[in-house]
Amino acid sequence: MGNRESPVEAVELMTVEKELTDSYKGKTVLITGHTGFKGNWLALWLESLGAEVIGYSLDPPTDPSMFQATGLSGRIVDIRGDVLDCKKLLETVKKYRPEFIFHLAAQPLVRSSYKNPLKTFNVNVIGTANILESIRLSQISTTCVCITSDKCYENQEWAYAYRENDPLGGYDPYSASKGAAEIVIAAYRKSFFMTGNDNPPVSLSSVRAGNIIGGGDWAEDRIVPDCIRALVKERPVMIRNPHAIRPWQFVLDPLFGYLVLALKMKENPEIYAEAWNFGPFHSNVIDVQTLTEKILREWGSGTWKEMSHRKNPPHEAGYLMLDIAKSIVKLGWKPVYDVDAAIQKTVDWYRHFYSGKVGMGKFSQEQIHNYMEAVKK
Repeated sequence: MGNRESPVEAVELMTVEKELTDSYKGKTVLITGHTGFKGNWLALWLESLGAEVIGYSLDPPTDPSMFQATGLSGRIVDIRGDVLDCKKLLETVKKYRPEFIFHLAAQPLVRSSYKNPLKTFNVNVIGTANILESIRLSQISTTCVCITSDKCYENQEWAYAYRENDPLGGYDPYSASKGAAEIVIAAYRKSFFMTGNDNPPVSLSSVRAGNIIGGGDWAEDRIVPDCIRALVKERPVMIRNPHAIRPWQFVLDPLFGYLVLALKMKENPEIYAEAWNFGPFHSNVIDVQTLTEKILREWGSGTWKEMSHRKNPPHEAGYLMLDIAKSIVKLGWKPVYDVDAAIQKTVDWYRHFYSGKVGMGKFSQEQIHNYMEAVKK
C-alpha cells in the first residue's frame, strides 16, 4: 500500500477525518454530475458524512451504472437536469443555497470529443460557466470546487510533471475544452468572487486529477471498464495504445483531496482558492500494458491483444504526469493507495458486483471506510 506519511503527518490526517465529519454533517452540498462514476462516489461519501446532498445531473450515462448499483437515489435529493439548462440550474442553486458545490458534470471522454466536439465544448466550457453564473446571480456565499482534468495542460509529451502554473492547452477537443474551462473559472474568480468584490464571498477552485480507476465505471474507451467487460465475457482485452503512460490513481484519493481542499477554501479563500493537482506518486505512473497485465493477474485469468492500427487514428497523448508537490505541501494531502492496491480495490468492487451477493451501496461504503483506515496507518 502506498501510504508514505510520517507519524506526525498521519496524526494530522487522522484529525482531518474527524474534521470532515464535523464540517460536512448537516451541510447542504450540491454535486453536479452525481450519476457519473466520480460524482456517485463523492455523493456516497458526503452522504455517509451526514451532509444533505443535492444531486443535479442527467440520467446515469451507462447501463449498468454505479448510481443504480449503489441505490443512492433514495438517500439524497436526486434532480435530473442539464448544466446547459441555465434556468433550471439557477433555480436549483437559489432553492437549496448550497454551502458547498462540487462541479463534476462533463463530457469526460477524449475519443467521444472527436465524434461530437461541439457537445464537448458546450458541456465542459459553457456548462462550467453556467454553474458559476448561477452562483453569481443567486447571490449566495458558497465554496465551489470545479473538477477539470490533468489533460487541461498543453502536453508536450516530455518527461516532466505538469505544475499548476504551466500553460493550458489541448490537442483534442476534450483536452482543449478542459483548458478553456480553467480559463473560465479563473475569470469568474478574479472578476466576481475574490475578496473586495460587491458580491457575497465565494471561494472558487479548480482541481486537476490524473487517470482515475475504481469500481463502478462502465464508460466506453477507458481501459479498466474495457478490461472488466472483456473478462466477464471471457474475451481478450483489446488495447489501443499499450505503451501510453498515465498517472493512475484510485478514485478515493483525489476525492479525499477535494473534500480537504473545500474545507480549507472555506476557512481561508485568499490562500486556497486557486488551481490544484491531485495525482499519484511517480511509481504509479505506468503504461497501459502494465496496468492491464496487473488487472488480469488480480482477476485471475484473461489475455490481452493490441488492436490493429487504423489509418489516421485520433491523437491520444503518449505520456502525461502531474506534479502534486503543491497539494502535499500546502494541503497536507498525499495519495494513500499505490497502483497495486488501487487495482485490488477496483477488481474487488467489480467481482462483488458480478457475484450478486453483496449490496453495492454497503460494499462501496466499506471501501470508503477502509480507505480512511488506511489514511490513519
